[in-house]
Amino acid sequence: MHLAATTSQVFHFHSLLLYHFSSTLETFLYPYLLLSLSRYVDMIANPEVAETFRKRAKIISEIRKTVESSGFVEVETPVLQVVKTFCSSQGAAGGAEARPFITYHNSLGQDLYLRIATELHLKRMLVGGFEKVYEIGRIFRNEGISTRHNPEFTTIEMYEAYSDYESMMNMTEEIITQCALAVNGKLTLDYQGVEICLERPWRRETMHNLVKEAIGIEFNKFGDDLNAAKKVVLETPDIVNDNQNKNLIEACTSVGHVLNEVFEIVVEPKLMQPTFVLDYPIEISPLAKPHRRHSGLTERFELFICGREMANAFSELTDPLDQRERLEEQVRQHNNKKAAAVSEISSTEDGTERADDSYDVTLDEDFLTALEYGMPPASGMGLGIDRLVMLLTNSASIRDVIAFPVLKTLQ
Repeated sequence: MHLAATTSQVFHFHSLLLYHFSSTLETFLYPYLLLSLSRYVDMIANPEVAETFRKRAKIISEIRKTVESSGFVEVETPVLQVVKTFCSSQGAAGGAEARPFITYHNSLGQDLYLRIATELHLKRMLVGGFEKVYEIGRIFRNEGISTRHNPEFTTIEMYEAYSDYESMMNMTEEIITQCALAVNGKLTLDYQGVEICLERPWRRETMHNLVKEAIGIEFNKFGDDLNAAKKVVLETPDIVNDNQNKNLIEACTSVGHVLNEVFEIVVEPKLMQPTFVLDYPIEISPLAKPHRRHSGLTERFELFICGREMANAFSELTDPLDQRERLEEQVRQHNNKKAAAVSEISSTEDGTERADDSYDVTLDEDFLTALEYGMPPASGMGLGIDRLVMLLTNSASIRDVIAFPVLKTLQ
């Protein structure tokens, strides 16, 4: 009797056991336990998992085909960066902040930082004479993990000279609809029990109007009166009955921040069908161009589908003096938050854990110098590819669409 078994036979037996386990113990932990064992076993035991990654490859290929047919040129920008800065559409020197991963270069004798966005280098390409550029690449953020967030994720960022955010809305629609047709052959899809229609054109509405529709508050009447805005908002049922929401509103430092918090709490979760949310407050959009008609606002949009952000774009700010002032204000705000975070840590019994705001940031002086050389009027857009793949493959978690996601090591 031949007792020796080939590696493939043993592996096949192993996968059959896992398949039996998956069919008899349907628990929440199973997908992540299987991932912790190894993704390749997951793909063998569950052919639909492998099919998701084939669809992901087709989506990325279709994105490239769509943007290059419009004349965009693919470029590559540094993953390792010298300056620990902010960046807007995907997070740092303007807009959302993000804690970077830090490494050390032995030959240079200095810290380097994994990029949290490709934005500022792509804008340098516009300064250098390129009119349409894009990059599909990995972004790294040393932050939390959830069904929507992974420490490393993939985006496309693209920039077009002599255009505005209206152009980027059209391009965003084109990219997503072409990807849907390439993968599913139709523009209607089911996502976690919700029917989504991607037929164009998609709804376009301002943040002010969406908030007014939801809770009846007209934010324009407040002007710069922060106390009046907080007073009215804190009396609304969606806010007053939730202590966490109340704390978020009370911590706001401007009327624009209050408006954005109300939008995120009340409106965002209900935006199931494709919706472009337009004209964000200038306080939360430091790299966006001021609105041509409405002071205090910017020419910025975010795309929401299924209650989650899919894309972020704006007409780009090209004035180097205005840009410096806004970024310096961002740094001041961050340093204030950092000081508060450090104070909170030192006042606790265990001060070993770093708060989310305790990292340093600096201005990217070279980027500001590049703007002084002259950047043409332009628009830019960042689209989360992982979330797009989730939508088009009906995947509940970002872990399901990243072949090897970051998971906590089992002890």
